[in-house]
Amino acid sequence: MINRTGDTIAAISTPQATGGIGMVRISGRDAGLIADKVFRSVNRVALASAKGYTAHYGHVYDDNEMIDEAIAIVYRQPKSYTGEDVVELSCHGGLYLIRQVLRVVLQNGARLAQPGEFTRRAFENGKISLTQAESVMDLIHAQGKQAARAAISAREGVLAQKIDRLKERIVGYAAHLAAWTDYPEEDLIPVDSSALSEGLGECIRELQKMIRDGDAGRIMRDGVDTVIVGKPNVGKSTLMNCLAGCERSIVTHIAGTTRDIVEERVVVGDVILRLADTAGIHETDDPVESIGVERAVRRMNQAELILALFDYSQPLDETDYRLLGNLKHRPCVAIVNKSDMPHQIQTESIEAYVSRVVEISAKDDVGLEKLAEEISELLGVSQLNPAEGILSGERQLQCARHCLSELQEAVQAIRVGMTLDAVGVSIDSAVAALLELSGERVTEVVTDAVFHQFCVGK
Repeated sequence: MINRTGDTIAAISTPQATGGIGMVRISGRDAGLIADKVFRSVNRVALASAKGYTAHYGHVYDDNEMIDEAIAIVYRQPKSYTGEDVVELSCHGGLYLIRQVLRVVLQNGARLAQPGEFTRRAFENGKISLTQAESVMDLIHAQGKQAARAAISAREGVLAQKIDRLKERIVGYAAHLAAWTDYPEEDLIPVDSSALSEGLGECIRELQKMIRDGDAGRIMRDGVDTVIVGKPNVGKSTLMNCLAGCERSIVTHIAGTTRDIVEERVVVGDVILRLADTAGIHETDDPVESIGVERAVRRMNQAELILALFDYSQPLDETDYRLLGNLKHRPCVAIVNKSDMPHQIQTESIEAYVSRVVEISAKDDVGLEKLAEEISELLGVSQLNPAEGILSGERQLQCARHCLSELQEAVQAIRVGMTLDAVGVSIDSAVAALLELSGERVTEVVTDAVFHQFCVGK
């Protein structure tokens, strides 16, 4: 048990808003004793001595004044979320009521839990790995099916198992090297530098895939900064409203209607887009329009993904070609809008600059599925399998990148003929990076940073 203070914590573990049910969680050595001070079951069962995984109907009291009826569920350590004794008091979900329940629990000996403290205790008590703990917040914040599946897989330990398998393999190389270099007089199997290099290369390729998937997973989870650009009246605002599912941008036939940047968070397929509709890019003498055009160009240059719109009913002109020239080698999907009108554009002209071209009619919601597919493929999300376990968050990615760098240095050391001692140092550092990734060897500072991002009550 890592909880050296022996204190018992409590917090509201349901949203701080009116709902059907509200729940106060109590965790720690005295969870049952504290709950018995505020809760009276109708069958007079003491929660401190009640069996685990049992539910009891009764009422919560402040001294002799009844606050609300409630259900108390008892869990016994180590078979609880935190690995400690836990009591959960569920009552009606009025915000005033649930706060009153928490108040009397705190008055009777519990301490208010810090952000993420319940999950931190689960980690420190060996119930979950650090990557599983981090997946809890990923699951809470998931805004799409794939992001939720990835978080569930990590919560079930798929990612931790993948890291463990990789760690065991690299530890095996480190142990063999250490034994060979430290005890040369023993009858040990010699280190085959060629086989070692090949084995480390396989680990490197696995890490590279994990990092690529992690980068794509970040986009799937957090979204990608996306901008819609094009000339006036090509349908940018119509597309914005179509993807947002509401009237976010004003749509008229008058050129220059959109003069500022309109932003919305939308889900397209399995990808979250932090979407910005911009002013039409064109030459203008209007000073206000000029500011809007400048902002559009600046936003386009900063964006992680560009959706460039062109009007199927109008031939490409100098402004279109200037825009296409700026899109070369940029993450971009070219969208030829107004596919319901006579075609005046040869898409091959656009494909010479942008490889991904989609024909749509934003007005009629036609072609949006193909647009979602192109975006997913461009960002690498379509190749993801959330069930395999995906690295999540910058901390995990940094640890994986550090491990990769050390393994690459080890392979390079073998190639240039450096001593096995030098190779072993790099492999040991790679192992340390994986131990930090899994949380088996992690500093208090890192642990604090991880759980500080959690909400109170989780």
